[in-house]
Parts: sequence; C-alpha cells; structure tokens
Amino acid sequence: MTIAYPALLGGLAAVLATGAMAQDPRTAELPIAVQMYTLRDHGTLDEQMAAVQAAGVTAVETVGTQGVTAEELSALLDQYGLEAISTHAQLADLRADPQAVIDFNKAIGNDVITVPFLAEDDRPADAAGWTALGEELAALSDTLRAEDMVLAYHNHAFEMVEFDGRTALEIMMEAAGGDVLAELDLAWVARGGLDPVEYLARFDGRVFAIHAKDNAPEGEAPDERGFKALGQGTLDWAAILPAAEEAGAQWYIIEHDQPIDAAEVVLTGATFLTENLPDSATR
Repeated sequence: MTIAYPALLGGLAAVLATGAMAQDPRTAELPIAVQMYTLRDHGTLDEQMAAVQAAGVTAVETVGTQGVTAEELSALLDQYGLEAISTHAQLADLRADPQAVIDFNKAIGNDVITVPFLAEDDRPADAAGWTALGEELAALSDTLRAEDMVLAYHNHAFEMVEFDGRTALEIMMEAAGGDVLAELDLAWVARGGLDPVEYLARFDGRVFAIHAKDNAPEGEAPDERGFKALGQGTLDWAAILPAAEEAGAQWYIIEHDQPIDAAEVVLTGATFLTENLPDSATR
C-alpha cells in the first residue's frame, strides 16, 4: 500500500489552521464568550465568526450592528452556532434612539445592552457629574427593562479616579441602581492602579461579566497597546477567577484591544479559561 504523505500532511495543516485540533469540548459548555472588537481586523465578519467557532467558543459580545443588518447578523450567528450574549452600544446611540438599539438586538436574540466607553466630553469632572450620569443610566435601564432587556456598563481606567475614597465607577453605579450591571474590564482596573480581586468584591452580585484580557509587563508589547493574551501577562488569574465567580460573574469575555494575531488570542484565551475556570462556573 502506498501512503500519500504530502496529501496527509496537507490535510493535517488545514485542520491545524482552523484550530480544530485545539478545541476542547468543554469550552462550549462554559460561560466563555468573545468580544468581537478583538477580531475587527481579522478579515471579513464571516471569517471573524469562523475564528470564534474554531476556538470552540459558542457565544459572542457584538459591537453595535457589526456593520450589517439584523437579518444578516442573525444568519451569520446561526451559521457558526453562536449566541449573542451582549452588545456594546454607544451612549450616544442610546440617547438618540434607544428603540432602534432595542429592536436590532431583539432581532438577533440578545437582551443585554452594554455601554462600552465614554467619549472624553461625556466624562464627568466631579462626583456630582458621575452621580448625574448614573441617574441617566437608571432612566435608560428603565426603558430597556420595559422591553425585557438589561443595561450594563463597561469600564476603562478613567473611571478608577477617586472622589473622597470612592471611584467614579462606584459613584455612578450607586446612582444607577441595582438594575444596571457591571461588566468589569480587569486589565483596565489594574491599569487604574487598583487590585482586580479587591475591586470585584465592591460589585458583589452586580457583575454581569468580566472582560478577560491581560496586561504585559511595563514597557513590553507596545505594538499591542501593552496588552497580552489571557494568562500570558501580569494579572493574577488564580486569584481573579474565583473572585469573579464569587461576585456572581455570568460570563467571561475574551478581549484584546490590539492583537497582532486575533485568532490566536481568541484560541489562547478560550484554552486558558477552559483549563482554569472554577468548577462551579456554568452557563
């Protein structure tokens, strides 16, 4: 019998290229998702979703409309066996036309709307301003809850500024009320000078998700904005993951702000979380 080694190797290479051999069947059963912003430069939207599927992940957090119609996005999610568990919707869009955000996300089966970032002009300068912003989020939350949807807020480092010993994020979230949940980006918490483990405890019971990404050692990875793939940086995940579970985190969302190889970052993150999430973490 003659074995066609070149053909065999070619087939193996194709499998490796898709990441299929690296998939762990447990990944799909765990509360692991991918923030699609991570993959924004990875080819077409079709190719981006294929990369999520290749990592064994079955949930995503979308970015706005992803540049397509709700019908097109829903079809792609179905094609790759993906569930939308949240979207990042800009505050400006929620202010201008909340119903459009609601309708689009209902059409793709998503019920969590997360404010991802504040433009510099929208960032309050004092505690009173952060309180007022929290009250605005409370009103937006009421609008969403009337449509059976939930509002969450994603932080960066600028919300770690303190006023009389309390961070801006805490002040805002207190004013927003318990219906507004926290999506804590722990790499940004650390960059803001705070301990992610301790900070998680401040939001016990209000953590919808954590953004799971890592910081490079000081001065490293400048071409990736100083971020690293999950588990390859400076954050203490052995302490963070149990703390996130204790705080009630429902999802662990893989993200990287500027990856050189986005598909590899997603696969590395999915593998790390699958191997390290607490046994009690379930979808």
